[in-house]
Amino acid sequence: MRIDPHVHCRDGNQNYKDTIKHIFKVCDEQGVDKIFDMPNTSPPIVNEKDVIERLNLVPQEAKERYHLYIGATSNPKQLQDAAEIVKKYNEVIGIKFFAGQSVGDLAIIPEDKQKLVYKTLAENNYKGVIALHCEKEEFIDNSKFNPKEPITHSYSRPIVSEVESIRDQIKFAKEFSFKGTLHVCHVSSSESVNLINSEEDIKITCAVTPHHILWDNSMLGREDGLLYKMNPPLREREEVNSLKNDLLKGKINWIETDHASHAIGEKLFSPYMSGFPSLYLYKKFIEEYLPELGLSSEQINKLTYDNIVEVFKI
Repeated sequence: MRIDPHVHCRDGNQNYKDTIKHIFKVCDEQGVDKIFDMPNTSPPIVNEKDVIERLNLVPQEAKERYHLYIGATSNPKQLQDAAEIVKKYNEVIGIKFFAGQSVGDLAIIPEDKQKLVYKTLAENNYKGVIALHCEKEEFIDNSKFNPKEPITHSYSRPIVSEVESIRDQIKFAKEFSFKGTLHVCHVSSSESVNLINSEEDIKITCAVTPHHILWDNSMLGREDGLLYKMNPPLREREEVNSLKNDLLKGKINWIETDHASHAIGEKLFSPYMSGFPSLYLYKKFIEEYLPELGLSSEQINKLTYDNIVEVFKI
Protein backbone atom coordinates (compact mmCIF):
# COMPACT_ATOMS: atom_id res chain seq x y z
CA MET A 1 0.00 0.00 0.00
CA ARG A 2 1.39 3.39 -1.02
CA ILE A 3 0.04 6.91 -0.57
CA ASP A 4 0.94 10.08 -2.44
CA PRO A 5 -0.21 12.80 -0.05
CA HIS A 6 0.37 15.76 -2.37
CA VAL A 7 -1.22 15.78 -5.83
CA HIS A 8 -2.73 18.60 -7.89
CA CYS A 9 -5.51 16.93 -9.88
CA ARG A 10 -6.69 20.18 -11.49
CA ASP A 11 -10.16 19.50 -13.02
CA GLY A 12 -12.78 22.28 -12.83
CA ASN A 13 -11.77 25.22 -15.02
CA GLN A 14 -8.37 23.59 -15.51
CA ASN A 15 -9.48 20.20 -16.78
CA TYR A 16 -7.40 20.78 -19.91
CA LYS A 17 -4.33 20.33 -17.65
CA ASP A 18 -5.43 17.12 -15.92
CA THR A 19 -8.38 15.42 -14.23
CA ILE A 20 -9.00 13.23 -11.20
CA LYS A 21 -10.04 10.39 -13.47
CA HIS A 22 -6.78 10.55 -15.42
CA ILE A 23 -4.68 10.90 -12.26
CA PHE A 24 -5.98 7.54 -11.04
CA LYS A 25 -4.91 5.92 -14.32
CA VAL A 26 -1.41 7.27 -13.66
CA CYS A 27 -1.65 6.03 -10.06
CA ASP A 28 -2.40 2.53 -11.30
CA GLU A 29 0.66 2.65 -13.55
CA GLN A 30 2.85 4.02 -10.76
CA GLY A 31 1.69 1.78 -7.91
CA VAL A 32 -0.05 4.48 -5.86
CA ASP A 33 -3.10 3.34 -3.88
CA LYS A 34 -4.33 6.62 -2.37
CA ILE A 35 -3.88 10.32 -3.11
CA PHE A 36 -4.45 13.57 -1.22
CA ASP A 37 -5.60 16.30 -3.63
CA MET A 38 -4.72 19.99 -3.18
CA PRO A 39 -7.28 22.83 -3.08
CA ASN A 40 -5.58 25.57 -5.15
CA THR A 41 -7.80 24.64 -8.05
CA SER A 42 -9.85 26.96 -10.25
CA PRO A 43 -12.15 27.70 -8.54
CA PRO A 44 -10.39 26.93 -5.22
CA ILE A 45 -11.81 24.49 -2.67
CA VAL A 46 -12.66 26.62 0.36
CA ASN A 47 -16.17 25.69 1.54
CA GLU A 48 -18.54 22.75 1.92
CA LYS A 49 -20.16 23.30 -1.48
CA ASP A 50 -16.74 23.17 -3.12
CA VAL A 51 -15.90 19.95 -1.26
CA ILE A 52 -19.13 18.25 -2.32
CA GLU A 53 -18.66 19.29 -5.95
CA ARG A 54 -15.08 18.01 -5.87
CA LEU A 55 -16.05 14.66 -4.38
CA ASN A 56 -18.68 14.26 -7.09
CA LEU A 57 -15.88 14.33 -9.68
CA VAL A 58 -14.21 11.24 -8.22
CA PRO A 59 -14.97 8.05 -10.19
CA GLN A 60 -17.08 5.61 -8.18
CA GLU A 61 -14.40 2.93 -8.28
CA ALA A 62 -11.85 5.37 -6.80
CA LYS A 63 -13.93 6.78 -3.93
CA GLU A 64 -11.95 4.88 -1.27
CA ARG A 65 -8.66 6.04 -2.76
CA TYR A 66 -9.28 9.78 -2.75
CA HIS A 67 -8.79 12.42 -0.05
CA LEU A 68 -8.50 16.18 -0.38
CA TYR A 69 -7.45 19.28 1.52
CA ILE A 70 -9.62 22.33 2.02
CA GLY A 71 -7.86 25.65 1.49
CA ALA A 72 -7.25 28.22 4.21
CA THR A 73 -8.13 31.89 3.71
CA SER A 74 -7.73 34.84 6.07
CA ASN A 75 -11.48 34.91 6.78
CA PRO A 76 -12.14 33.70 10.36
CA LYS A 77 -15.58 32.32 9.44
CA GLN A 78 -14.13 30.36 6.54
CA LEU A 79 -11.41 28.95 8.79
CA GLN A 80 -13.95 27.97 11.44
CA ASP A 81 -16.06 26.25 8.80
CA ALA A 82 -12.99 24.53 7.33
CA ALA A 83 -12.14 23.06 10.74
CA GLU A 84 -15.67 21.66 10.99
CA ILE A 85 -15.55 20.28 7.45
CA VAL A 86 -12.38 18.31 8.26
CA LYS A 87 -14.24 16.75 11.19
CA LYS A 88 -17.41 16.12 9.17
CA TYR A 89 -15.95 14.53 6.02
CA ASN A 90 -13.58 11.57 6.23
CA GLU A 91 -12.45 12.44 2.71
CA VAL A 92 -11.17 15.87 3.82
CA ILE A 93 -7.73 15.13 5.19
CA GLY A 94 -6.67 18.56 6.46
CA ILE A 95 -6.27 22.27 5.73
CA LYS A 96 -3.80 23.62 3.16
CA PHE A 97 -2.19 26.97 3.97
CA PHE A 98 -0.15 28.82 1.35
CA ALA A 99 2.19 30.99 3.43
CA GLY A 100 3.57 32.48 0.24
CA GLN A 101 2.55 32.95 -3.36
CA SER A 102 2.77 29.94 -5.66
CA VAL A 103 0.15 28.71 -8.15
CA GLY A 104 -3.47 29.72 -7.56
CA ASP A 105 -5.21 32.33 -5.44
CA LEU A 106 -4.91 31.01 -1.88
CA ALA A 107 -1.75 32.77 -0.67
CA ILE A 108 -1.90 34.49 2.71
CA ILE A 109 1.02 36.94 2.82
CA PRO A 110 0.72 39.51 5.69
CA GLU A 111 1.98 38.21 9.02
CA ASP A 112 -1.12 39.42 10.90
CA LYS A 113 -3.28 37.38 8.52
CA GLN A 114 -1.03 34.33 8.93
CA LYS A 115 -1.30 34.63 12.70
CA LEU A 116 -5.07 34.81 12.35
CA VAL A 117 -5.08 31.33 10.82
CA TYR A 118 -3.48 29.82 13.93
CA LYS A 119 -5.51 31.93 16.33
CA THR A 120 -8.82 30.94 14.72
CA LEU A 121 -8.01 27.25 14.37
CA ALA A 122 -6.69 27.03 17.94
CA GLU A 123 -9.80 28.76 19.28
CA ASN A 124 -11.93 26.23 17.38
CA ASN A 125 -9.95 23.33 18.85
CA TYR A 126 -8.69 22.16 15.47
CA LYS A 127 -6.24 19.31 16.07
CA GLY A 128 -5.81 18.11 12.52
CA VAL A 129 -3.09 18.77 9.95
CA ILE A 130 -2.18 22.11 8.41
CA ALA A 131 -0.15 21.46 5.26
CA LEU A 132 2.13 24.41 4.56
CA HIS A 133 3.63 25.89 1.45
CA CYS A 134 6.48 27.89 2.98
CA GLU A 135 8.10 30.68 0.99
CA LYS A 136 8.37 34.10 2.62
CA GLU A 137 7.58 36.90 0.21
CA GLU A 138 10.05 39.28 1.84
CA PHE A 139 12.91 37.19 0.44
CA ILE A 140 11.45 36.50 -3.03
CA ASP A 141 12.51 38.73 -5.91
CA ASN A 142 10.60 37.78 -9.05
CA SER A 143 12.40 40.50 -10.99
CA LYS A 144 15.44 38.21 -11.03
CA PHE A 145 13.62 35.64 -13.14
CA ASN A 146 14.52 35.77 -16.82
CA PRO A 147 12.76 33.10 -18.92
CA LYS A 148 15.68 33.15 -21.36
CA GLU A 149 17.84 31.93 -18.45
CA PRO A 150 15.52 29.64 -16.45
CA ILE A 151 18.12 29.01 -13.73
CA THR A 152 17.40 32.56 -12.54
CA HIS A 153 14.18 31.16 -11.06
CA SER A 154 16.22 29.35 -8.41
CA TYR A 155 17.91 32.65 -7.52
CA SER A 156 14.62 34.53 -7.31
CA ARG A 157 13.27 32.19 -4.60
CA PRO A 158 16.28 31.48 -2.35
CA ILE A 159 16.54 28.97 0.48
CA VAL A 160 16.25 31.72 3.09
CA SER A 161 12.69 32.34 1.89
CA GLU A 162 11.71 28.77 2.75
CA VAL A 163 13.58 28.64 6.05
CA GLU A 164 12.27 31.95 7.38
CA SER A 165 8.71 31.09 6.42
CA ILE A 166 8.98 27.80 8.34
CA ARG A 167 10.42 29.69 11.29
CA ASP A 168 7.43 32.05 11.19
CA GLN A 169 4.88 29.23 11.11
CA ILE A 170 6.48 27.51 14.09
CA LYS A 171 6.50 30.80 16.00
CA PHE A 172 2.87 31.58 15.21
CA ALA A 173 1.69 28.06 16.07
CA LYS A 174 3.38 28.33 19.47
CA GLU A 175 2.05 31.84 20.08
CA PHE A 176 -1.54 30.62 19.82
CA SER A 177 -0.98 27.16 21.36
CA PHE A 178 -2.01 25.36 18.19
CA LYS A 179 -2.60 21.68 19.06
CA GLY A 180 -2.65 20.18 15.59
CA THR A 181 0.20 19.10 13.32
CA LEU A 182 2.15 21.40 11.03
CA HIS A 183 3.25 19.63 7.88
CA VAL A 184 5.84 21.43 5.75
CA CYS A 185 5.38 20.38 2.15
CA HIS A 186 8.16 19.85 -0.40
CA VAL A 187 11.18 20.94 1.67
CA SER A 188 14.07 21.85 -0.61
CA SER A 189 16.90 22.48 1.85
CA SER A 190 18.68 20.66 4.65
CA GLU A 191 18.50 23.83 6.74
CA SER A 192 14.72 23.57 6.64
CA VAL A 193 14.85 19.89 7.62
CA ASN A 194 17.17 20.62 10.55
CA LEU A 195 14.94 23.45 11.78
CA ILE A 196 11.91 21.15 11.69
CA ASN A 197 13.72 18.28 13.39
CA SER A 198 14.99 20.52 16.17
CA GLU A 199 11.46 21.52 17.17
CA GLU A 200 10.23 19.81 20.34
CA ASP A 201 7.29 21.92 21.49
CA ILE A 202 4.85 21.36 18.63
CA LYS A 203 3.96 18.51 16.29
CA ILE A 204 5.64 19.13 12.95
CA THR A 205 6.50 16.95 9.95
CA CYS A 206 8.07 17.46 6.54
CA ALA A 207 8.20 15.75 3.15
CA VAL A 208 10.39 15.83 0.07
CA THR A 209 9.51 15.37 -3.59
CA PRO A 210 11.22 13.07 -6.07
CA HIS A 211 12.30 16.06 -8.16
CA HIS A 212 14.09 17.77 -5.26
CA ILE A 213 16.05 14.56 -4.65
CA LEU A 214 16.71 13.53 -8.25
CA TRP A 215 17.75 16.87 -9.76
CA ASP A 216 19.72 19.99 -8.96
CA ASN A 217 19.22 23.39 -10.54
CA SER A 218 21.55 22.59 -13.43
CA MET A 219 18.39 21.13 -15.01
CA LEU A 220 17.19 24.71 -15.41
CA GLY A 221 20.25 25.39 -17.53
CA ARG A 222 19.16 22.90 -20.19
CA GLU A 223 17.55 23.92 -23.46
CA ASP A 224 14.22 22.71 -22.00
CA GLY A 225 15.01 24.24 -18.60
CA LEU A 226 11.63 25.96 -18.24
CA LEU A 227 10.04 22.52 -17.85
CA TYR A 228 11.96 22.19 -14.57
CA LYS A 229 10.62 25.41 -13.06
CA MET A 230 8.73 24.74 -9.82
CA ASN A 231 8.11 26.28 -6.38
CA PRO A 232 10.23 25.91 -4.34
CA PRO A 233 12.86 25.70 -7.07
CA LEU A 234 15.50 23.07 -7.64
CA ARG A 235 18.61 23.78 -5.56
CA GLU A 236 22.38 23.54 -5.91
CA ARG A 237 23.93 20.07 -6.08
CA GLU A 238 25.41 20.33 -2.58
CA GLU A 239 21.96 21.07 -1.18
CA VAL A 240 20.47 18.08 -2.99
CA ASN A 241 23.17 15.81 -1.55
CA SER A 242 22.36 17.09 1.95
CA LEU A 243 18.67 16.31 1.41
CA LYS A 244 19.59 12.77 0.37
CA ASN A 245 21.51 12.35 3.63
CA ASP A 246 18.51 13.68 5.58
CA LEU A 247 16.35 11.08 3.87
CA LEU A 248 18.79 8.29 4.77
CA LYS A 249 18.92 9.46 8.38
CA GLY A 250 15.14 9.38 8.78
CA LYS A 251 14.81 13.14 9.21
CA ILE A 252 12.13 13.42 6.50
CA ASN A 253 8.70 11.96 7.23
CA TRP A 254 7.45 10.98 3.78
CA ILE A 255 7.70 11.25 0.02
CA GLU A 256 5.11 13.38 -1.81
CA THR A 257 5.19 14.06 -5.53
CA ASP A 258 3.60 17.53 -5.66
CA HIS A 259 2.36 16.31 -9.06
CA ALA A 260 1.44 19.47 -10.96
CA SER A 261 0.45 19.25 -14.62
CA HIS A 262 0.40 22.23 -16.96
CA ALA A 263 -0.06 22.64 -20.69
CA ILE A 264 3.32 22.66 -22.43
CA GLY A 265 2.67 26.18 -23.75
CA GLU A 266 2.11 27.46 -20.21
CA LYS A 267 5.52 26.10 -19.21
CA LEU A 268 7.61 27.25 -22.19
CA PHE A 269 5.86 30.57 -22.77
CA SER A 270 4.17 33.22 -20.64
CA PRO A 271 3.03 32.80 -17.88
CA TYR A 272 5.91 30.26 -17.45
CA MET A 273 3.98 28.17 -14.94
CA SER A 274 5.72 26.47 -12.03
CA GLY A 275 5.17 22.78 -11.39
CA PHE A 276 6.27 19.33 -12.56
CA PRO A 277 4.15 16.16 -13.08
CA SER A 278 6.25 14.07 -10.70
CA LEU A 279 3.69 11.31 -10.22
CA TYR A 280 5.15 9.86 -13.43
CA LEU A 281 8.47 9.48 -11.57
CA TYR A 282 7.00 7.68 -8.56
CA LYS A 283 7.40 3.96 -9.29
CA LYS A 284 10.96 4.13 -10.52
CA PHE A 285 11.92 6.58 -7.75
CA ILE A 286 10.50 4.37 -4.98
CA GLU A 287 11.41 0.94 -6.33
CA GLU A 288 14.77 1.65 -7.95
CA TYR A 289 16.27 4.96 -6.89
CA LEU A 290 15.62 4.81 -3.14
CA PRO A 291 17.09 1.29 -2.74
CA GLU A 292 20.11 2.41 -4.77
CA LEU A 293 20.44 5.37 -2.43
CA GLY A 294 20.69 2.91 0.45
CA LEU A 295 17.23 2.98 1.99
CA SER A 296 15.89 -0.29 3.40
CA SER A 297 12.46 -1.73 2.65
CA GLU A 298 11.36 -0.72 6.16
CA GLN A 299 12.47 2.88 5.58
CA ILE A 300 10.68 2.99 2.22
CA ASN A 301 7.47 1.64 3.75
CA LYS A 302 7.58 4.39 6.38
CA LEU A 303 8.17 7.05 3.74
CA THR A 304 5.36 5.86 1.48
CA TYR A 305 2.71 4.66 3.95
CA ASP A 306 3.34 4.09 7.66
CA ASN A 307 4.29 7.65 8.65
CA ILE A 308 1.46 9.13 6.59
CA VAL A 309 -1.16 6.86 8.15
CA GLU A 310 0.14 7.64 11.63
CA VAL A 311 -0.06 11.42 11.21
CA PHE A 312 -3.37 11.57 9.34
CA LYS A 313 -4.96 8.72 11.33
CA ILE A 314 -6.46 7.04 8.28
